[in-house]
Amino acid sequence: MWRMARPRKPLLSRTRIVEAAGALVDAEGLEAVSTRRLAAALGVSGPSLYNHFRTKDEILEAVADAVSARVDLSMFEAPAYGAEGVRDWRGALHAWAHSYRDALSDHPNIVPVLARGPGRRPAGLRLADAVFGAMTAAGWPPAQATRIGALMRYFILGSAVASFARGFVDDEAAYDPADYPHLGQAHLLAERQREVDQGAFETGLTALLDGLALQYEAARRESA
Repeated sequence: MWRMARPRKPLLSRTRIVEAAGALVDAEGLEAVSTRRLAAALGVSGPSLYNHFRTKDEILEAVADAVSARVDLSMFEAPAYGAEGVRDWRGALHAWAHSYRDALSDHPNIVPVLARGPGRRPAGLRLADAVFGAMTAAGWPPAQATRIGALMRYFILGSAVASFARGFVDDEAAYDPADYPHLGQAHLLAERQREVDQGAFETGLTALLDGLALQYEAARRESA
């Protein structure tokens, strides 16, 4: 029986293109992505990419959506209730924020694309839908639930754009006490980057959720 020979290289697919583009973005940034570079990495001709994506921007959107798809949304799916019988929206937001930041921390170069909003990206839209649905189910008014979703995105995306600790150099001489009397330990920040940045994120997240909790209780008292 005659059989068609298998191709020497795996057939081109959207998944392969997105994986190759994501690796390029991670290694060299958004500007490094081009059809020429991707075609070379995949061992195909440039025009063959257009059978799957019409433009470079579509490829970057797909890379961004692949990162969004890594964010855990399970905390919004199962109804979890606190001591007063109210859905634990705060605990869900806290767990989700850490999962979201972890995904972005692994792929910081794609954050500018994600910052544009979900657009038509399926995973991005599922993420927005899950947050809004959980907040309204917990009793937040729809308008305020929208603001909470926006606020959380601002905070999480902003934390992933750059490292505060890495912004200081590992050189004690750069922080002359005559010029910077309060930065005597600044040269130590770079080597403690993970500890400093994670601590700052948790501090900010706790403060943000504390403030929302106060608003939530005030709204409940008013409605009662």
